[in-house]
Amino acid sequence: MNAPFADLRIDRDRLWQRLVDLGEVGAVPGPNGERGNARLALTDADRDGRELVVTWMRDLGLTVAIDAIGNVIGTRAGTDPTAAPVMTGSHIDTVRTGGRFDGNLGVLAGLEVIETLEQNGIATERPIQVAFFTDEEGARFAPDMLGSLVFVGGLPLEDALDALAADDGARLGDELDRIGFAGPTPCPTAAPPAAFVELHIEQGPVLEAHAVTIGVVTGVQGISWTELTVTGRSAHAGTTPMRLRKDPLVPVAAVIVEASRLANEMNETAPDSQVATVGRVDVFPDLVNVVADSVTFTLDLRNTSEDLLRTAEHRMESFVAGSCAAAGCTVESTTLARFEPVEFDASMIARVERVATSLGLSSMRMPSGAGHDAQMLARVCPTSMIFVPSVDGLSHNIAEFTDPEDIAAGANVLLHTLLELAMNAA
Repeated sequence: MNAPFADLRIDRDRLWQRLVDLGEVGAVPGPNGERGNARLALTDADRDGRELVVTWMRDLGLTVAIDAIGNVIGTRAGTDPTAAPVMTGSHIDTVRTGGRFDGNLGVLAGLEVIETLEQNGIATERPIQVAFFTDEEGARFAPDMLGSLVFVGGLPLEDALDALAADDGARLGDELDRIGFAGPTPCPTAAPPAAFVELHIEQGPVLEAHAVTIGVVTGVQGISWTELTVTGRSAHAGTTPMRLRKDPLVPVAAVIVEASRLANEMNETAPDSQVATVGRVDVFPDLVNVVADSVTFTLDLRNTSEDLLRTAEHRMESFVAGSCAAAGCTVESTTLARFEPVEFDASMIARVERVATSLGLSSMRMPSGAGHDAQMLARVCPTSMIFVPSVDGLSHNIAEFTDPEDIAAGANVLLHTLLELAMNAA
């Protein structure tokens, strides 16, 4: 930590108020008085959230740029105009029944860092940028982390603009135009940042279970998303004998059970490495008295090891094929997203850990089970992440909550990490 700024801290209440205010855009009430969010990417609610955050950026004197995939970057100038910027940020889009902290914290904590520096008259050699990236969740357009993936050159802009929404078939590029966030800045970026740091809620139970305040993230699990369509034959539910049916729901049910069984088996030798989820199942024609004609479902596999992830993929592919053949059904599959595990920069990991210790905060090293924009930025610059606890491990849930003190702790680690990186452009 820079000694002259050892006592510098963010304003917890100001950051919390911004989280509350942004949380009211697309707010979803919960059954017990909770307030969640439904701001699917490039919807009207996402537009309104974007406009609010851009207003805050401009109020802080940031230069705001919007690129061709709708990523928004606010820049605070440094004293060295030739120095590459230090970047922080995350996303503000949510899943349909999301919370107020996932993604939002990383963006708004970045703005809080900027305001803290402004109030204390602190200039940095490197510029500091706060970004929010388009469609991180992938809940409306696949793949997830789409905006940051295009930003670093991992997905052609044209392909991303042609992506179709899972809910209504809308084209991503058309939706960007509609909400007014198809920007003029070229994408992918020609000049990557000097470093990227992302603050995020853990979205799991590990920090809370260990009574630790700061998660020092070492990397991100590999992710494999597949959409499968199993086709059988529609028939009358009352008059078609079981032996003559080609019911696609039968192999799909078997696949759901096998995915869970396989993950548990693999975790016996590599504890807590493998997870497997069937998150969406669409049945056609979806009638009570009709044997289904087809079923489309998603399979989400994740592992910290690329070799183990490939093992899970191959075993599930074989099981799907066998189950469908046995039921007299056919299957077609489409890869929605595939990302190898990512290891963050060792020096950046050590820096976050050291800053947390200097602030008197408990910390532990841990991988991320969820995907984040940081894993994309890691392709082009030294990158790290800071986690803070999620109460009961809840996320992608209206009841998602992180204690204000933990939020302040994470934001202070972000403040001093960014300050160290931005004060020396050498």
